[in-house]
Amino acid sequence: MITDPDWQRLLQRIAPMPAGLSVQTTVGVDRLPIGPWEGLGVPALWATAALTFGGAMLRLRDV
Repeated sequence: MITDPDWQRLLQRIAPMPAGLSVQTTVGVDRLPIGPWEGLGVPALWATAALTFGGAMLRLRDV
């Protein structure tokens, strides 16, 4: 859907699926959009953001 190569590369770097798959890769690491160690950090950031948002929503909406 996105045809701009710069946007495609950016989305591949911040999306959790390519990041998780880069952690499992053992060959061709130089061709990946993100390295294995950075790939571990991306899902951790997504999880931290989700937990923070959920905690904030719980605190704001809980009676």
